[in-house]
Parts: sequence; C-alpha cells; structure tokens
Amino acid sequence: MEKNSSNQQNKRERRKRGMKQWIYAILASVCCVAFVIWTGYWAVLILIPVFIDIYITKFVPWGRWKQSNNRQVKSILDWVDAILFALVGVYFINTFFFQNYQIPSSSLEKSLLVGDFLCVSKLSYGARSPMTPFSLPLMQHTFPFFGFKSYLEKPQLEYKRFKGTGHIERNDIVVFNYPSGDTVASKFQEVDYYVLCKEAGRSQVWTNKNTYGDILYRPVDRRENYVKRCVGLPGETISILGDTVYINGKPIQSPEKMQLLYCVQTNGTDISSAAFDDLGLSQEDKKRIGMYQDLSEVDSLSYVRSIFPKAKNGNPGLLYTGVNMTKEMVEEMKQKPFVEKVIPLNQFYKLANRMGQKFVQPTIYPITYDMQTQPGDLHPLWIPKKGETIKFDTDVDRKVATYIRCIKNYELNDFDYRDGKVYINGQQADSYTFKLDYYFMMGDNRDNSADSRVWGFVPEDHVVGKPLFIWLSLDKDKNGIRWNRLFTSGNKK
Repeated sequence: MEKNSSNQQNKRERRKRGMKQWIYAILASVCCVAFVIWTGYWAVLILIPVFIDIYITKFVPWGRWKQSNNRQVKSILDWVDAILFALVGVYFINTFFFQNYQIPSSSLEKSLLVGDFLCVSKLSYGARSPMTPFSLPLMQHTFPFFGFKSYLEKPQLEYKRFKGTGHIERNDIVVFNYPSGDTVASKFQEVDYYVLCKEAGRSQVWTNKNTYGDILYRPVDRRENYVKRCVGLPGETISILGDTVYINGKPIQSPEKMQLLYCVQTNGTDISSAAFDDLGLSQEDKKRIGMYQDLSEVDSLSYVRSIFPKAKNGNPGLLYTGVNMTKEMVEEMKQKPFVEKVIPLNQFYKLANRMGQKFVQPTIYPITYDMQTQPGDLHPLWIPKKGETIKFDTDVDRKVATYIRCIKNYELNDFDYRDGKVYINGQQADSYTFKLDYYFMMGDNRDNSADSRVWGFVPEDHVVGKPLFIWLSLDKDKNGIRWNRLFTSGNKK
C-alpha cells in the first residue's frame, strides 16, 4: 500500500516538473516571437526549436557537464556558464531595453548633477539596432587599463531604429553619441578633434604624434555618450539672444534650473566661501570665480568702472565674475545687504563692446566660418530635416560650413567645395536632400556647456535613449550619497 502511494506521488511530481518545463518552453517561444515581430530579426526564430529541446525533448545533452564527477572541472564550467549568461544578458538588455549612464560633467546642473547615475530607456524613442555588433558590454570603446579597442570595426551594420513608445520632444533630456567623437586624437581624447584642428592646425595634429598621438576613428555607436537637453527639432530655425532661445523667431521657455554666469558687485565686502556654499555653488563653480579688487586703481579697466559705478558707501567695491547661478540663486544673492549689482556675464561683455572692447563668442558653430557673434548669442541656424532640401544658390560659403558634416560625415557622401561650387559624389550639385532628422542639444549650465553651439547638430542615428530616473547619486564634494535624489526623475523640465 505504501509502495503504491509512493509511486503515485512520484508520478505527480514528474507531471508537475513536466508541466513547468512546458510553461518555460512556451514562455521562451512567445518572447522570441514577440521580439521578432518588434525587430524584424527573423533569424531569431531558430531559437524556438532550441528552447523546446532544452526544456522538453532533450535530444541534445545541453547540461551534461553539470553531471561531471570531477569537481574542479564542474566548478570551472559553472563559472564559465554563469559569466557567459551574464554577458549575453547584459548585452541584450543594454542594446534593446535599458542602460546605465553616469553624469560626468556639470553641463546640465542644476537639473542633473555630476555623480548622478541614470537609468536610460532605449524604448522611449525606440531601440537602435547594433551598428557595431561585436563589442563587449559595459565598455563604450576602450578596455580599461589596457587602452585597446573593446569592439571589432567590422562588420558595420546599417542604421535601423525599432518602434518606440514616443519620439523626441522639445525640452527632453536625451542621451546620445557625441557627433564630433567620430575622430579623436588619442592623447587629447577629452578635446573636440575639430576644435583642436582649428586651434593647432590640422597638419600639426596629424603629423605631431608625440604631442597628439594617433588619430582614431570610431563608429557611431562606439562614440562617447553625452547627455543634453533638446531645444531644437528637425526643420526648425534656432537662434539665441542673451539668455533666450528663439525657435522660428519666437522665444521659448528656459529650463527651470538653467544656470548662467553672472557678475556680482559688492560694497567692498568679501563673499565668503561659506556664503557661496549656502547659495548652492559646487566646489568646481567656486574655483572658476574671478575677482577684480580696487577698480579705481586700474586704468585699463575704466570700462568696468563705467558698468559698475561706485557703491552707495562710496567704495569702488569688489567685482566677482563668473558666478554660476540659477535665477532663484540670483534673487537670493540680490537680497544680501552688501550686494550692489548683479548682471549676466554676457550682458557685461556686450556693454563693454559698446565702449570699444571686442569680446566675441570664442567658439561657435560652424567653427570654420567666422560669424563675429556677440557673447552668448547664436546666429539663426536651420536644423536639417529628413526629406527637406537645402539649395546652394546664395550664401554658399556659410551653408557649406554649416552642413558639410551632415552631408559628408553623417550621411556618408563624398563632398567637395571648390571655386564656389559644390560637388557631391563627384557631381556638381545645386541642392541636397537630407536623409536623416537632426536635433539641436544644449546644456542647462548654459555658459559652461560644450554643446550644439560648438559642434553642431545631432543626427537621429546618434540618439541612444531617454533618462528615466536617477538610481544613485554620489556627491564628490561631500563624499557621500545624495539620498534625496534617489529614484527621482531623470528628465527634469
């Protein structure tokens, strides 16, 4: 009797295990089919027979090594199995769904801070198919410590974007591959290659390897990841006057926590480091602050005295320049009894220019065409849109300087400009129709951000994803965790 009961119990357990195996096989197959419908990768369907054999038919002894009597061999293979599974899983998740991104610079402060770790959604704008398929996960382009490439240059696949839950809208914070990162000097990787060539000379950068190192090319999806705010959309015309961005001639609202550099005049009272701390300035911001003292004794700065007259107490006062603040911080600064005047630094430069000075925007796109732009301003730029055409009939020099990178570097055409005529793919061209959409990205830390104002437009094939939330935030100034930022939005307006 007991034997029959035991047999029945064993049968029930086998049926239960068999049912679980069928459920696992069905779930894996359904996920496989859903992935194929989403991406169009029909070859993935070959995995369905594999899943059925792993869970049900077991014709192939997939896990035979687990039955090894050699403990050492079994232990090694266990580790190999776990590592391979983790690498494949991370690669799959990073490529199609989510990835981590750490904020490396202050270009988006105070919206996003240095040390914020973001969960970036690939689904928001649609995942981009792998363009460099053979690359190691968690390594953008270089092996740490060793310095060699973490990817194979070939094959390179065509750009394709799968359907997402939405599209890029104005004021979205976007993670993207740095467009000017297509070419880098190995010993100056933190410097924009094209700015480097302008300042040092292209021939010098290419020939002086002792100083600049080798010149490296990186595929689109292996270029550095950047994060900025989208302010201009395809087909729009963007311009900037002072601290205001204009789209098609109309002003748009600035980000809530946008920062500008300001000049602060006091009645002679020093602003202490603690006062700047209370205001919310970072250690990096405090290091950038400049100060003129006793202006009345410096004849060469007479224009400064004209802009900042003596304080109410008759003291020439102290002038702090380059104080990085939001509008809220500016209002708080103005309330201090020893503060006489606060104006944006770029406004100071413009006032000085009216008195004979010659302050200009040092690097403004296109960097190969001198626009003599006033500090803080941006001349009108039309943002290319897929399917729209630009004509090379008037103002050809400026148009070539503005759009050559789009046509040549991003859309991979041969481009030549000589004797006032444009040649595309060997043929003289009076116009060009763009194949991609482009975006204009800027940092909220307006005067401390290298963005589209320097290196131009971001092509759609460079877009990585949209930050969802901050999962960790490390404060390097206080050597601790910013607990109040954990799991807050990563896309602050």
